Amino acid sequence: MRRGEIVTAARAWIGTPYHHQGSARGAGCDCLGLVRGVWRELVGAEPEAAPPYSPQWAEAHGCETLLLAAGRHFVPCGTVRAGSVLVFRWKAGTPAKHVGIATGEDGFVHAYDSAGRVVEGRLAAVWRRRVAAIFDFPGVTD
Repeated sequence: MRRGEIVTAARAWIGTPYHHQGSARGAGCDCLGLVRGVWRELVGAEPEAAPPYSPQWAEAHGCETLLLAAGRHFVPCGTVRAGSVLVFRWKAGTPAKHVGIATGEDGFVHAYDSAGRVVEGRLAAVWRRRVAAIFDFPGVTD
C-alpha cells in the first residue's frame, strides 16, 4: 500500500464521533479504533483482538501495552511521514496511550476525546514532544 492510501483512509474517518473502544467509521471510535479500522480497510483482518480496556487502562496497569502491540504488528521507523502511525505518551514516565496517523510531516488524524470526534490536527510542538514511537504499516511504500 502507498502512503497516500493510508492518509486517504484515515481522513475518511474525520468527523466520526468519539466512542471509547469503538472502531466503526461514521458510528464511533477511539484512537485505537481509528488505527484498527484503517488496518482492516487496507491490510485485512486485525492480527489480534483488542482486549477490553478502561479509559485509565495505562495508568492502572503501568505497562507499555499499546507500544508493545504496535511493535508486534507495525514496522518501527525513525521519522514522521505521511501514513506513519504515531504513538504518544501524555506525560513523561507514563505508558504510551494515544495513537494517530500522520498526514504528512506536520499533521495527523486522531480520535480525541476532548474534540469528541476524529479530527485532523497540526503536529505542533505540544504533540511532537509526546511522541513515544513512530511506525509504518507493514508493506508500506512511498
